[in-house]
Amino acid sequence: MTMAGQDDGQGRPPETAALAAAIAACRLCRDAPAGGSAFCLPHEPRPVTVLSDKARILIAGQAPGLRVHQTGLPFNDASGDRLRDWLQVSREQFYDRDLFAIVPMGFCFPGYDANGGDLPPRRECAPRWRDKVMAAMPQIELVLAVGQYAQAWHLGALREKTMTETVAAWRRFLSRNDGPAVLPLPHPSWRNTGWLKRNPWFAEDLLPELRKQVKTRLG
Repeated sequence: MTMAGQDDGQGRPPETAALAAAIAACRLCRDAPAGGSAFCLPHEPRPVTVLSDKARILIAGQAPGLRVHQTGLPFNDASGDRLRDWLQVSREQFYDRDLFAIVPMGFCFPGYDANGGDLPPRRECAPRWRDKVMAAMPQIELVLAVGQYAQAWHLGALREKTMTETVAAWRRFLSRNDGPAVLPLPHPSWRNTGWLKRNPWFAEDLLPELRKQVKTRLG
């Protein structure tokens, strides 16, 4: 048990450790799913998050995929490799909780749809946990909103009608002064390879600024 004033052995203060433990123990999507029992998570939940009281950058993704569910390590897949390339950081840096907090909109692998694609993030997570997570990390300066679900929560009515339009408007969100800056990104999944080819401005304009913003905050 963590004593008052002590960290939890992982460098986290007791308040952050308590929140992380509560999230890890959450079974809301199994025991009280949104929409009723017919919509319960079809497998044992395994919430995957990285909370931090020191990181200045929050990676706000969608929901864990199967490999992340199996390993308990966020972005531990090909999407993570592409994201780390976008950020120009090593795996060691990426998983250093003093550098990055990683908190998806849905904490557990949601399963697959009829076409074999990942289902959307569970609807239970954000209403229950998101405000508490953000309140526990007031030092966050930059939110990387990966995908439409993270953009919907972190930008709200400020986002554009489509994910492409939202990402294209990145300069406006980066310069906001009413909280952490938000940089919207497409999901780094291989499924978005075509999108990246159709939108060369992402690599030409947004990626250099993304890398600049990250480098500045990593020190």
